[in-house]
Amino acid sequence: MQLCRVLLFTGLLITASIAQDYDDEAAAAPPPPALDNCDGVFLTYTFISRAKEFPHVKNASAQAYAFKSMATLMNTMSTDLKAWKMFIGFQHDEILVSVNGAVVTEGSDLPAAVGNGTSFSGFPQTDLLNSIDTAGDMNQIQVEIDLTGTQFGVKPPGVPMPKTIKLLNDGFKCPNPTKKASNMYVCCVKDPKFKKKKKDDSNKFLPRQYGDLNIVYDVLQAYGNNYLAQVTMDNDSPLGRLDNWNLTWEWKRNEFIYSMRGAYTLKKDFSYCIYGAQGQYYKDFDFTPVMNCEKRPIIADLPPEMENDDKIGKLPFCCKNGTLLPPTMNATKSHAIFQLQVFKMPPDLNRTALFPPQSWKINGFLDPEYKCGPPVRVSPSTFPDPSGLLASTYAVASWQVVCNTTRPKLKSSRCCVSFSAFYNDSVVPCNTCACGCDEDAACDPDAPPLLLPSEALLVPFDNRTAKAKAWAQLKHRDVPKRLPCGDNCGVSINWHVSSDYRKGWTARITLFNWADYTFKDWFTAVRMDKAFDGYEKVYSFNGTKLPKLKNTIFFEGLPGLSYLLPISDGKDPENDPRVPGKLQSVMSFSKKHTPDINIMSGDGFPTRVYFNGEECSLPTEIPKGHGHRSRVSLLSLVLLAVMVM
Repeated sequence: MQLCRVLLFTGLLITASIAQDYDDEAAAAPPPPALDNCDGVFLTYTFISRAKEFPHVKNASAQAYAFKSMATLMNTMSTDLKAWKMFIGFQHDEILVSVNGAVVTEGSDLPAAVGNGTSFSGFPQTDLLNSIDTAGDMNQIQVEIDLTGTQFGVKPPGVPMPKTIKLLNDGFKCPNPTKKASNMYVCCVKDPKFKKKKKDDSNKFLPRQYGDLNIVYDVLQAYGNNYLAQVTMDNDSPLGRLDNWNLTWEWKRNEFIYSMRGAYTLKKDFSYCIYGAQGQYYKDFDFTPVMNCEKRPIIADLPPEMENDDKIGKLPFCCKNGTLLPPTMNATKSHAIFQLQVFKMPPDLNRTALFPPQSWKINGFLDPEYKCGPPVRVSPSTFPDPSGLLASTYAVASWQVVCNTTRPKLKSSRCCVSFSAFYNDSVVPCNTCACGCDEDAACDPDAPPLLLPSEALLVPFDNRTAKAKAWAQLKHRDVPKRLPCGDNCGVSINWHVSSDYRKGWTARITLFNWADYTFKDWFTAVRMDKAFDGYEKVYSFNGTKLPKLKNTIFFEGLPGLSYLLPISDGKDPENDPRVPGKLQSVMSFSKKHTPDINIMSGDGFPTRVYFNGEECSLPTEIPKGHGHRSRVSLLSLVLLAVMVM
């Protein structure tokens, strides 16, 4: 422990002398009790130096500076810390250029914008052992993270420090860190109120976690310079989905993929190996049959016709053309498996030197965005014995990657929703630039959309201008000189409140496909916060209430209606606009269990809408009841009759 104090104090004195370059006071070292009294994980962040970057500008807030800093984690407990994760709350529009001693947890490519803070995970040192079992070996109980990047807006002598630092591992709590000049430190301790989960194999491995998409990287066979791995993907989200998925990761130790089964890489190029470190080591190796040598390969699923191929097929749950359906639709189509033969490089030329790839990412076509965590070592996976005996075989080693869906940011959705009702003859269209807009667009990306007549929903946005202007003139509304931009969404959904009567009400949902792509096995889901209990039936779709999701109703196509066709040409292509693929159904609701529902005030509209797992952009307005109404009250009819008499 005395050695720890000396090293830490020396490092802080060095950074203190550097801080004096900015006419700041010398950074004082943390008092020895801060480390001595820490029974947990001791975190530090030290700002080292910075230099002005080009271009040099007069505006101090826009000036870029290249900075260097270092973060450390030290395990001061009597137990090991498995799969450590640290958060640094950057706040000066930082852009990370290089990271040594760790990886960005979310798998972002460098350079990466981290101005709102980011988390780091250990690689290659994923665990911090305890001092008792290592005789205080600093290389095993502590890790250093060297950071280099760019930051903005803090003019010397100010020191651009983060807001906070903390440990993200479950079961720990961190107080506010102590800041002194260019140094910051905090001691994170175990939370006594945290309910511990049982760990596997006598505390050897962390328990498995579960998210929306769970990926397991199993090493099935291990040799000196190569190993056979299997990747298993399980979609466990009731609304998660992937179509034509592309999976990518980063090899950190110069590995390369020799062959694959159940999947393939989009780029088959062995030139990276021939001209790289692999070719220098494997001098007599024939790289011609090598599948991929890229540092970040892109992996895709095989088509169904390759399922029974003797060389690359014949794996369970493979070859579905990249489709992972939610288990609520089809449990057998919510899994995917592929295998790969991986060759290693020095110094990892022994059976036990096994390192999984890092920075996992996965995406699909018009699907929700997933953010994946780091691979975490878990207990070896078990498989049924291939001989058919009642025995189990174990993987050599297993890692788990947990991916969760994220809500789309403003103007970055992939689908949108329009609202209409029987009591108002105008349609509230999709939001302007709901799915993004070009920066050099001649339209106004910030203007609210123009209300539309109902027939305009079948017309592509480029052909709606005349209808929107005519409708605005008819309704005596102003039309801006610079018209609002379109929504640019591949799929749009219209929710129409059709009727309202004493015992219930009805709604109609219409799906429009504006893309040149056929959606097979489509689904949509709506969250009805005020009308969920009153849902009765949908007539042209298959509808199911999802008890695990708050007030959510799940719709999918009946047999024969599971395809949402793409956009097509009109009857007269030279004169008629293109026609979107369309599906429609009516649903009924009862007021028996929702007696206080007020349809005219907007209670009949959903609060969230999903298409194929992607959350759609909702209008900012709801149709109001002062427009044309198709329902006349009995009292109005009586008064009118009396006046006529």
